[in-house]
Amino acid sequence: MGGVPVESSAQPLSVGGYWFSRNPSKAWGEKFFLCYIPYFFGLNAAKQAFHWLNVGTVWHLAQNLALLLPLVLVPLFIRDEKPLGRAWYDTYWFKMVVWMFTFTSVATYFLTEYFFDVLGMVYHFPYVTLYFDSALLGSDQLHVPLGMYFNAPAFFVVYHTLAVLMMRRVRTMNVAAAFKPALTVVTVLGVAYLMAFLETQLVATDANSESFYYKDMARMLKYGSMFYACYFIPSFPMVYRLEETPTDRWPLSRVVIEALATGMMAFFLVDLATHAVGRLY
Repeated sequence: MGGVPVESSAQPLSVGGYWFSRNPSKAWGEKFFLCYIPYFFGLNAAKQAFHWLNVGTVWHLAQNLALLLPLVLVPLFIRDEKPLGRAWYDTYWFKMVVWMFTFTSVATYFLTEYFFDVLGMVYHFPYVTLYFDSALLGSDQLHVPLGMYFNAPAFFVVYHTLAVLMMRRVRTMNVAAAFKPALTVVTVLGVAYLMAFLETQLVATDANSESFYYKDMARMLKYGSMFYACYFIPSFPMVYRLEETPTDRWPLSRVVIEALATGMMAFFLVDLATHAVGRLY
């Protein structure tokens, strides 16, 4: 992986647009995250096939850490960016994971309550004893297992990597500059809805129904996917900015602050969407 060639920022831009960042650190990180996707799908498929969701606290934490930790441990051992003047904590791959962990922690702690009470999502983990979610939001009928804080960042790294690649391809296409903002907006909205819809279809399955389901699946697919897309409408363009140019070097403090700001934007959008959808559960 460390030997994957990265396009130099001095190379001429392709007239048809390009997929990977001109920042060597970011381009490597994006390619690594794409390589992670088969593992991501494989482990999630195994969890469904072998009913690993219906376990106690320790195993629930372990399986979610097994999903997340390869995003940190694998590049930590195989990628040396000292030739680029970067320590491991200054690399794009690490900052992306930190950004996603921060953003999804806000979403998991606060916004999951909206999924419980607005969209009828149900978590049922009878053997899990460690929960952590908002003390004030929601009806307090359902709670978030601690392991979900290590599950969500892995999902969101995959979603956001794919979204950033598609956004970059659109933004670097050889079309009139006047059209690019509109094309970018369409891309963000389309990919946001697609990711929300596909997650619902692939995760809320019969195999997972003992531990995770929606009371009204048809309603979730129709309205809930638009509701869930409110996470991504601010997060896709915000994370796109993360070290996009070869000269960008964001400190970790900025990574965390921007992720927190994005979480607040998503909070507003989800709450506004609740006015339209209504609190039904």
